Amino acid sequence: MNSTLEQTLLSAIRTIPDYPKPGILFRDITTLLGDARAFRRAVDELVHPYSGTGVAKIAGIEARGFILGGAMAHQLSSGFVPIRKKGKLPHTTVRVAYSLEYGVDEMEMHTDAVQPGEKVILVDDLIATGGTAEGAVKLLKQMGADIVAACFVIDLPDLGGRKKLEALGVNVRTLVSFEGH
Repeated sequence: MNSTLEQTLLSAIRTIPDYPKPGILFRDITTLLGDARAFRRAVDELVHPYSGTGVAKIAGIEARGFILGGAMAHQLSSGFVPIRKKGKLPHTTVRVAYSLEYGVDEMEMHTDAVQPGEKVILVDDLIATGGTAEGAVKLLKQMGADIVAACFVIDLPDLGGRKKLEALGVNVRTLVSFEGH
C-alpha cells in the first residue's frame, strides 16, 4: 500500500483514549466511514486483490463489518452474509462460541447463507485478539465455505489476532496498523 493511501486512512481514524476502559486506545472508524474519500479508498483497497476471482459472498461481522462488507459485496458483485450475535437472525441458524477478552459469547449465521465450496471473504473493521474473527472463520468453515481471505481496515499486531487467523490457514489483509492496544 502506498504511503499517501496509508496517511489518508490513518488521518481519518479517530483514537479515543480510555475507552471502553482505562489504558485502552479505541480506534474508531466511524470518522473514516463519514469521510467519503477515505471510505471509498479503504473499500477499493480491500476489494482490489479479489476483483475477478469469483468471490461468491462477503461475510461481515456485526456491526461495522456489515458496512464494509456491504460496500465490498457491491463492488465485487457478490452476495452478503451477516454474521451476528446469537438470537438476532430470524431463520434457522448455525452457531459457534467464541472468546472475548472477558469471557465467551456466541455468533451465528443462517444455515443457507453459504453453500459448500463457495468462495467467501470475511470482513470486519479491526483485528485485535482475533477471538471474534476466529469464531467467524470456524462458522464459515463449518458450513463448507472456501475462505479466500479475512480483511480488516485496522490491525493491532501486538494483540496477535492476525497470527491466530493465519495459523488457521486464512490469508489476512489489513490496511493500517497501530502498535499497542
